[in-house]
Amino acid sequence: MKITGIEPILAGGRYLFVKVHTDEGLIGLGECGAWAYQEATVSVLKQMEKMIVGQDPLRTEFIWNALSRNLHFRGSVTQSAVSGIDIALWDLKGKYFQVPCYELMGGKVREKIKIYVNARAGDAKGMAAEAKKLADQGFQSIRFSIGHPKDENGRCGENFTSLVTRVEGTMKAVREAVGWNVDVAIECHRGMRPAEAIELGRVLRPYRPYFYEDPIPDNLEAMRQVIRSCDIPVATGERFINPAEFDSLMTTTDVRYIRPDMCVAGGLTAGKKIAAEAEVRGVYVIPHNPLGPVSTAACLQLDACIPNFEVQEYPMANGVCRLDKEMKTPFHVENGYITLPEGPGLGIELIDDIDTVFPFKGSYGGINLHEDGSIVDR
Repeated sequence: MKITGIEPILAGGRYLFVKVHTDEGLIGLGECGAWAYQEATVSVLKQMEKMIVGQDPLRTEFIWNALSRNLHFRGSVTQSAVSGIDIALWDLKGKYFQVPCYELMGGKVREKIKIYVNARAGDAKGMAAEAKKLADQGFQSIRFSIGHPKDENGRCGENFTSLVTRVEGTMKAVREAVGWNVDVAIECHRGMRPAEAIELGRVLRPYRPYFYEDPIPDNLEAMRQVIRSCDIPVATGERFINPAEFDSLMTTTDVRYIRPDMCVAGGLTAGKKIAAEAEVRGVYVIPHNPLGPVSTAACLQLDACIPNFEVQEYPMANGVCRLDKEMKTPFHVENGYITLPEGPGLGIELIDDIDTVFPFKGSYGGINLHEDGSIVDR
Protein backbone atom coordinates (compact mmCIF):
# COMPACT_ATOMS: atom_id res chain seq x y z
CA MET A 1 0.00 0.00 0.00
CA LYS A 2 1.29 3.45 -0.94
CA ILE A 3 0.24 7.03 -0.19
CA THR A 4 -1.13 8.71 -3.31
CA GLY A 5 -2.10 12.14 -2.02
CA ILE A 6 -3.10 14.50 0.77
CA GLU A 7 -6.44 16.31 0.66
CA PRO A 8 -6.92 19.37 2.93
CA ILE A 9 -10.52 20.25 3.84
CA LEU A 10 -11.31 23.68 5.30
CA ALA A 11 -14.62 23.72 7.13
CA GLY A 12 -16.57 25.40 9.89
CA GLY A 13 -15.33 28.24 12.02
CA ARG A 14 -11.73 27.07 12.26
CA TYR A 15 -11.36 23.47 11.09
CA LEU A 16 -8.71 22.06 8.81
CA PHE A 17 -9.25 18.36 8.23
CA VAL A 18 -6.81 16.16 6.33
CA LYS A 19 -7.46 13.07 4.25
CA VAL A 20 -4.55 10.79 3.34
CA HIS A 21 -5.38 8.74 0.23
CA THR A 22 -3.81 5.42 -0.77
CA ASP A 23 -3.64 3.24 -3.87
CA GLU A 24 -5.79 0.60 -2.14
CA GLY A 25 -8.67 3.00 -1.59
CA LEU A 26 -8.20 3.31 2.17
CA ILE A 27 -8.45 6.88 3.44
CA GLY A 28 -7.18 8.21 6.76
CA LEU A 29 -8.75 11.23 8.48
CA GLY A 30 -6.81 13.80 10.50
CA GLU A 31 -7.12 17.36 11.81
CA CYS A 32 -4.64 20.24 12.04
CA GLY A 33 -4.58 22.65 14.93
CA ALA A 34 -3.03 26.02 13.96
CA TRP A 35 -6.50 27.49 13.97
CA ALA A 36 -5.60 31.09 13.23
CA TYR A 37 -3.36 30.00 10.35
CA GLN A 38 -5.37 27.39 8.52
CA GLU A 39 -4.57 28.56 4.99
CA ALA A 40 -0.87 28.66 5.79
CA THR A 41 -1.11 25.10 7.09
CA VAL A 42 -2.76 24.02 3.83
CA SER A 43 0.31 25.25 1.96
CA VAL A 44 2.57 23.23 4.25
CA LEU A 45 0.42 20.14 3.74
CA LYS A 46 0.85 20.39 -0.02
CA GLN A 47 4.62 20.65 0.40
CA MET A 48 4.67 17.65 2.74
CA GLU A 49 2.59 15.71 0.24
CA LYS A 50 5.60 15.78 -2.11
CA MET A 51 7.72 14.16 0.61
CA ILE A 52 5.45 11.24 1.47
CA VAL A 53 3.62 10.27 -1.72
CA GLY A 54 4.78 6.74 -2.50
CA GLN A 55 5.54 5.92 1.13
CA ASP A 56 3.94 3.03 3.02
CA PRO A 57 1.28 4.70 5.24
CA LEU A 58 1.65 1.99 7.89
CA ARG A 59 5.16 3.27 8.74
CA THR A 60 3.81 5.94 11.09
CA GLU A 61 6.99 6.29 13.14
CA PHE A 62 9.18 6.59 10.03
CA ILE A 63 6.93 9.20 8.41
CA TRP A 64 6.60 11.17 11.66
CA ASN A 65 10.38 11.36 11.93
CA ALA A 66 10.72 12.25 8.26
CA LEU A 67 8.28 15.15 8.55
CA SER A 68 9.52 16.33 11.97
CA ARG A 69 13.27 16.11 11.38
CA ASN A 70 13.85 16.84 7.71
CA LEU A 71 12.65 20.43 7.60
CA HIS A 72 15.01 23.34 8.12
CA PHE A 73 12.56 25.38 10.20
CA ARG A 74 10.00 24.40 12.80
CA GLY A 75 6.89 26.10 14.16
CA SER A 76 3.22 25.75 15.04
CA VAL A 77 2.03 25.83 11.41
CA THR A 78 4.55 23.19 10.34
CA GLN A 79 3.83 20.96 13.32
CA SER A 80 0.09 21.33 12.82
CA ALA A 81 0.54 19.91 9.34
CA VAL A 82 2.65 17.05 10.73
CA SER A 83 -0.02 16.44 13.37
CA GLY A 84 -2.89 16.27 10.90
CA ILE A 85 -1.02 13.84 8.68
CA ASP A 86 0.05 11.69 11.62
CA ILE A 87 -3.50 11.42 12.99
CA ALA A 88 -4.75 10.49 9.52
CA LEU A 89 -2.08 7.77 9.22
CA TRP A 90 -3.10 6.27 12.56
CA ASP A 91 -6.75 6.34 11.46
CA LEU A 92 -5.75 4.64 8.22
CA LYS A 93 -3.66 2.03 10.04
CA GLY A 94 -6.54 1.20 12.35
CA LYS A 95 -8.84 0.77 9.36
CA TYR A 96 -6.26 -1.45 7.66
CA PHE A 97 -6.04 -3.78 10.65
CA GLN A 98 -9.75 -3.30 11.54
CA VAL A 99 -9.08 -2.20 15.12
CA PRO A 100 -9.32 1.08 17.04
CA CYS A 101 -6.09 3.09 17.16
CA TYR A 102 -5.73 2.43 20.88
CA GLU A 103 -5.31 -1.30 20.17
CA LEU A 104 -2.23 -0.46 18.10
CA MET A 105 -0.80 1.66 20.92
CA GLY A 106 -0.88 -0.94 23.68
CA GLY A 107 -4.59 -1.56 24.16
CA LYS A 108 -7.09 0.23 26.36
CA VAL A 109 -6.57 0.65 30.08
CA ARG A 110 -10.05 2.13 30.71
CA GLU A 111 -13.55 1.61 29.34
CA LYS A 112 -14.72 5.22 29.22
CA ILE A 113 -13.19 8.68 29.22
CA LYS A 114 -13.88 11.30 31.89
CA ILE A 115 -14.48 14.76 30.41
CA TYR A 116 -14.74 18.32 31.61
CA VAL A 117 -16.96 20.99 30.09
CA ASN A 118 -17.06 24.78 30.20
CA ALA A 119 -19.41 27.10 32.03
CA ARG A 120 -19.68 30.61 30.59
CA ALA A 121 -21.35 33.70 32.02
CA GLY A 122 -20.63 37.39 32.59
CA ASP A 123 -20.67 37.41 36.39
CA ALA A 124 -20.36 35.19 39.44
CA LYS A 125 -24.10 34.62 39.82
CA GLY A 126 -24.49 33.61 36.19
CA MET A 127 -21.43 31.36 36.31
CA ALA A 128 -22.74 29.59 39.39
CA ALA A 129 -26.10 29.02 37.71
CA GLU A 130 -24.49 27.59 34.57
CA ALA A 131 -22.16 25.37 36.59
CA LYS A 132 -25.14 24.05 38.57
CA LYS A 133 -26.96 23.18 35.33
CA LEU A 134 -23.96 21.20 34.11
CA ALA A 135 -23.57 19.43 37.44
CA ASP A 136 -27.27 18.52 37.37
CA GLN A 137 -26.71 16.98 33.93
CA GLY A 138 -24.17 14.64 35.49
CA PHE A 139 -20.89 16.35 34.63
CA GLN A 140 -18.36 15.81 37.38
CA SER A 141 -15.71 18.26 36.13
CA ILE A 142 -16.39 21.86 35.14
CA ARG A 143 -14.09 24.68 34.06
CA PHE A 144 -14.59 28.42 33.94
CA SER A 145 -12.38 31.21 32.61
CA ILE A 146 -11.07 34.06 34.75
CA GLY A 147 -12.17 36.23 31.82
CA HIS A 148 -13.51 39.73 32.15
CA PRO A 149 -16.86 41.25 31.17
CA LYS A 150 -15.04 43.18 28.41
CA ASP A 151 -13.31 40.10 27.02
CA GLU A 152 -13.92 36.55 28.24
CA ASN A 153 -10.48 35.44 27.02
CA GLY A 154 -8.38 38.05 28.76
CA ARG A 155 -8.10 40.94 31.21
CA CYS A 156 -8.58 44.38 29.74
CA GLY A 157 -8.11 47.35 32.03
CA GLU A 158 -8.59 45.43 35.28
CA ASN A 159 -6.34 46.14 38.23
CA PHE A 160 -4.68 43.60 40.52
CA THR A 161 -7.10 43.85 43.45
CA SER A 162 -10.15 43.76 41.20
CA LEU A 163 -8.90 40.63 39.42
CA VAL A 164 -8.19 38.66 42.58
CA THR A 165 -11.40 39.70 44.31
CA ARG A 166 -13.60 39.08 41.27
CA VAL A 167 -12.23 35.60 40.45
CA GLU A 168 -12.33 34.56 44.12
CA GLY A 169 -15.97 35.64 44.22
CA THR A 170 -16.73 33.59 41.10
CA MET A 171 -14.99 30.52 42.47
CA LYS A 172 -16.81 30.87 45.79
CA ALA A 173 -20.18 31.14 44.03
CA VAL A 174 -19.49 28.17 41.76
CA ARG A 175 -18.27 26.01 44.65
CA GLU A 176 -21.35 26.84 46.70
CA ALA A 177 -23.57 26.01 43.71
CA VAL A 178 -22.06 22.62 42.82
CA GLY A 179 -20.81 21.48 46.22
CA TRP A 180 -17.70 19.44 46.91
CA ASN A 181 -18.47 16.42 44.73
CA VAL A 182 -17.74 18.28 41.50
CA ASP A 183 -14.23 19.24 40.36
CA VAL A 184 -13.88 22.90 39.35
CA ALA A 185 -10.97 24.08 37.20
CA ILE A 186 -9.92 27.61 36.30
CA GLU A 187 -8.78 28.70 32.82
CA CYS A 188 -6.52 31.77 32.75
CA HIS A 189 -5.51 32.00 29.05
CA ARG A 190 -2.04 33.25 30.07
CA GLY A 191 -3.71 36.49 31.13
CA MET A 192 -1.70 37.33 34.26
CA ARG A 193 1.72 38.43 35.35
CA PRO A 194 3.53 36.07 37.78
CA ALA A 195 2.77 38.17 40.88
CA GLU A 196 -0.94 38.19 40.05
CA ALA A 197 -0.98 34.46 39.31
CA ILE A 198 0.70 33.65 42.62
CA GLU A 199 -1.66 35.80 44.68
CA LEU A 200 -4.78 34.52 42.90
CA GLY A 201 -3.58 30.94 43.30
CA ARG A 202 -3.15 31.41 47.02
CA VAL A 203 -6.60 32.95 47.38
CA LEU A 204 -8.22 30.11 45.42
CA ARG A 205 -6.59 27.30 47.40
CA PRO A 206 -9.35 26.91 50.05
CA TYR A 207 -11.82 26.15 47.24
CA ARG A 208 -9.66 23.21 46.05
CA PRO A 209 -9.44 23.99 42.33
CA TYR A 210 -9.02 20.89 40.17
CA PHE A 211 -6.33 22.63 38.12
CA TYR A 212 -5.10 26.15 37.41
CA GLU A 213 -4.68 26.34 33.65
CA ASP A 214 -2.11 28.55 31.90
CA PRO A 215 -1.86 31.23 34.59
CA ILE A 216 0.99 33.05 32.79
CA PRO A 217 2.59 33.10 29.32
CA ASP A 218 5.08 30.35 28.44
CA ASN A 219 8.18 31.13 30.48
CA LEU A 220 9.64 28.13 32.27
CA GLU A 221 11.46 29.95 35.06
CA ALA A 222 8.48 32.17 35.82
CA MET A 223 6.17 29.16 35.67
CA ARG A 224 8.42 27.32 38.13
CA GLN A 225 8.06 30.20 40.58
CA VAL A 226 4.30 30.37 40.16
CA ILE A 227 3.85 26.62 40.68
CA ARG A 228 5.99 26.57 43.82
CA SER A 229 4.46 29.71 45.30
CA CYS A 230 0.72 29.33 44.72
CA ASP A 231 0.51 25.69 45.93
CA ILE A 232 -2.36 24.53 43.68
CA PRO A 233 -2.10 22.11 40.72
CA VAL A 234 -1.06 23.89 37.51
CA ALA A 235 -1.88 22.58 34.02
CA THR A 236 -0.08 23.96 30.98
CA GLY A 237 1.54 23.16 27.63
CA GLU A 238 -1.28 23.58 25.13
CA ARG A 239 0.88 25.72 22.82
CA PHE A 240 3.90 23.40 22.84
CA ILE A 241 4.75 21.93 19.46
CA ASN A 242 7.03 18.97 20.19
CA PRO A 243 7.95 16.45 22.91
CA ALA A 244 11.16 18.32 23.77
CA GLU A 245 9.19 21.33 25.07
CA PHE A 246 7.26 19.08 27.43
CA ASP A 247 10.52 17.54 28.59
CA SER A 248 11.84 21.01 29.45
CA LEU A 249 8.62 21.89 31.27
CA MET A 250 8.65 18.72 33.38
CA THR A 251 12.38 19.01 34.07
CA THR A 252 12.29 22.67 35.06
CA THR A 253 9.04 22.86 37.02
CA ASP A 254 6.83 20.84 39.35
CA VAL A 255 3.92 20.92 36.89
CA ARG A 256 1.25 18.37 37.84
CA TYR A 257 -0.73 18.25 34.59
CA ILE A 258 0.43 18.69 30.99
CA ARG A 259 -1.84 19.66 28.10
CA PRO A 260 -0.56 18.32 24.77
CA ASP A 261 -2.69 19.18 21.75
CA MET A 262 -2.80 16.21 19.36
CA CYS A 263 -3.35 18.58 16.41
CA VAL A 264 -0.33 20.78 17.15
CA ALA A 265 2.23 18.79 19.15
CA GLY A 266 2.79 16.12 16.49
CA GLY A 267 -0.28 13.90 16.39
CA LEU A 268 -0.80 10.59 18.16
CA THR A 269 2.82 9.57 17.64
CA ALA A 270 4.00 12.57 19.64
CA GLY A 271 1.15 12.26 22.12
CA LYS A 272 2.18 8.73 23.06
CA LYS A 273 5.82 9.80 23.51
CA ILE A 274 4.86 12.79 25.65
CA ALA A 275 2.50 10.73 27.82
CA ALA A 276 5.13 8.03 28.36
CA GLU A 277 7.69 10.53 29.60
CA ALA A 278 5.10 12.14 31.87
CA GLU A 279 4.15 8.73 33.26
CA VAL A 280 7.61 8.00 34.61
CA ARG A 281 7.64 11.43 36.27
CA GLY A 282 4.24 11.01 37.92
CA VAL A 283 2.73 13.77 35.78
CA TYR A 284 -0.81 13.35 34.43
CA VAL A 285 -2.20 14.25 31.01
CA ILE A 286 -5.15 16.52 30.20
CA PRO A 287 -5.19 16.77 26.38
CA HIS A 288 -6.01 20.19 24.94
CA ASN A 289 -9.01 20.01 22.59
CA PRO A 290 -10.68 23.22 21.40
CA LEU A 291 -11.24 22.01 17.82
CA GLY A 292 -13.42 19.51 16.00
CA PRO A 293 -14.58 15.89 16.07
CA VAL A 294 -11.36 14.45 14.64
CA SER A 295 -9.29 16.21 17.29
CA THR A 296 -11.64 14.86 19.96
CA ALA A 297 -11.51 11.33 18.53
CA ALA A 298 -7.69 11.42 18.43
CA CYS A 299 -7.60 12.53 22.07
CA LEU A 300 -9.94 9.71 23.08
CA GLN A 301 -7.71 7.12 21.40
CA LEU A 302 -4.73 8.37 23.41
CA ASP A 303 -6.75 8.69 26.62
CA ALA A 304 -7.83 5.08 26.29
CA CYS A 305 -4.32 3.61 26.32
CA ILE A 306 -2.23 5.74 28.70
CA PRO A 307 -2.19 4.97 32.46
CA ASN A 308 -1.59 8.60 33.42
CA PHE A 309 -4.65 10.12 31.74
CA GLU A 310 -6.51 12.58 33.99
CA VAL A 311 -9.50 14.17 32.22
CA GLN A 312 -10.41 15.20 28.67
CA GLU A 313 -11.41 18.66 27.49
CA TYR A 314 -14.69 18.40 25.58
CA PRO A 315 -15.88 21.30 23.38
CA MET A 316 -19.22 21.82 25.01
CA ALA A 317 -20.53 24.91 26.78
CA ASN A 318 -23.75 25.51 28.69
CA GLY A 319 -25.27 22.18 27.66
CA VAL A 320 -24.57 22.45 23.91
CA CYS A 321 -21.98 20.42 21.96
CA ARG A 322 -21.34 21.63 18.42
CA LEU A 323 -19.65 18.36 17.44
CA ASP A 324 -22.94 16.43 17.36
CA LYS A 325 -24.01 18.04 14.08
CA GLU A 326 -20.64 17.41 12.43
CA MET A 327 -20.47 13.62 12.87
CA LYS A 328 -22.58 10.82 11.44
CA THR A 329 -22.76 9.24 14.89
CA PRO A 330 -22.16 11.61 17.84
CA PHE A 331 -20.06 10.62 20.82
CA HIS A 332 -22.08 8.97 23.57
CA VAL A 333 -21.87 11.14 26.69
CA GLU A 334 -23.31 9.97 30.00
CA ASN A 335 -22.68 11.16 33.57
CA GLY A 336 -19.55 13.07 32.63
CA TYR A 337 -17.96 10.29 30.54
CA ILE A 338 -17.61 9.49 26.85
CA THR A 339 -17.96 5.87 25.82
CA LEU A 340 -14.94 4.80 23.76
CA PRO A 341 -15.69 4.62 20.02
CA GLU A 342 -15.26 0.98 19.00
CA GLY A 343 -14.96 1.41 15.22
CA PRO A 344 -11.64 0.94 13.40
CA GLY A 345 -9.09 3.75 13.40
CA LEU A 346 -10.41 6.85 15.14
CA GLY A 347 -13.87 5.28 15.21
CA ILE A 348 -15.77 8.25 13.77
CA GLU A 349 -17.06 9.57 10.45
CA LEU A 350 -17.69 13.18 9.51
CA ILE A 351 -20.95 14.08 7.82
CA ASP A 352 -20.81 14.13 4.03
CA ASP A 353 -19.71 17.42 2.46
CA ILE A 354 -18.91 18.96 5.82
CA ASP A 355 -17.18 21.86 4.10
CA THR A 356 -20.44 22.69 2.29
CA VAL A 357 -22.76 22.14 5.23
CA PHE A 358 -20.42 24.13 7.48
CA PRO A 359 -18.53 26.53 5.17
CA PHE A 360 -15.10 27.67 6.30
CA LYS A 361 -15.10 31.09 7.92
CA GLY A 362 -11.65 31.21 9.47
CA SER A 363 -10.82 32.17 13.02
CA TYR A 364 -8.23 34.88 13.07
CA GLY A 365 -6.93 36.14 16.38
CA GLY A 366 -7.56 39.79 17.16
CA ILE A 367 -5.46 42.11 19.30
CA ASN A 368 -6.22 42.19 23.02
CA LEU A 369 -5.41 45.51 24.66
CA HIS A 370 -5.26 46.75 28.22
CA GLU A 371 -6.97 50.00 29.01
CA ASP A 372 -3.61 51.77 28.62
CA GLY A 373 -3.18 50.39 25.09
CA SER A 374 -0.58 47.71 25.87
CA ILE A 375 -0.89 44.10 24.69
CA VAL A 376 -2.65 41.40 26.70
CA ASP A 377 -1.48 37.83 26.11
CA ARG A 378 -3.99 35.64 24.31
